[in-house]
Amino acid sequence: MGLVTLTGIVLSGSDVGEFDKRLVILTKEAGRVTAFAKGARRPNNPLVAACSPFCFGTFEAFEGRQSYHISKANITNYFRDLVVDYEKVCLGSYFLEVADYSSVENVDERPRLALLYQSLKALESSRFSHRLLKNIYDLKSWVIDGEYPNVFSCACCGKKEGLTSFSLKRHGMLCRDCANIESGTHISSSTLYTMQFIVSSKIEKLYTFVLNDETEEELTRILSSYRLNYRSHKYKSEEFL
Repeated sequence: MGLVTLTGIVLSGSDVGEFDKRLVILTKEAGRVTAFAKGARRPNNPLVAACSPFCFGTFEAFEGRQSYHISKANITNYFRDLVVDYEKVCLGSYFLEVADYSSVENVDERPRLALLYQSLKALESSRFSHRLLKNIYDLKSWVIDGEYPNVFSCACCGKKEGLTSFSLKRHGMLCRDCANIESGTHISSSTLYTMQFIVSSKIEKLYTFVLNDETEEELTRILSSYRLNYRSHKYKSEEFL
């Protein structure tokens, strides 16, 4: 077994045996990994604080065939302002659960890790509505997965101008002409621009805007309908949301 350094966020932790912890960590170097922290439930163990969900930092670990064994951790962000607020914890837990479900071992998950980290920072800041945060996180997660709606051209004819309606059947936008033939939901230009911005922007630039109530409600309706039709997995944390 070789000693490696992993940078990432703890997605979940569970008890193993009498004193050990089993962690799932989303890392920059190895995607989603399973790691064991021996004795981490002993009161004076230095790994106690590093084994909680939301912890971000570096983990020194010995690499085994199917898992890692943590020997040391340096946590740089515990997201303390987040974990003391029940509503923030619920939404943050949803972010973690989505990342856990969608990520893969030994795959480059740096975009997903960056999205998760930036989303938790935005949630902790209290500058954005929770509804907007969830919409941004969901849509950008779909972009990372490669399963997002087409918001830049008509899903029927390919025209890039005059996009006026959103079609669940076509997985994206319809132009004015095609909307007279295909069924779709009218969408305002501000909501369309918001979706285009989320899809195309760098992750570091995602959380730089807020919306008025009308646009935020329309964005929520569109993305909720898309989620129900094409993202069928049910997350436990959604019950609390």
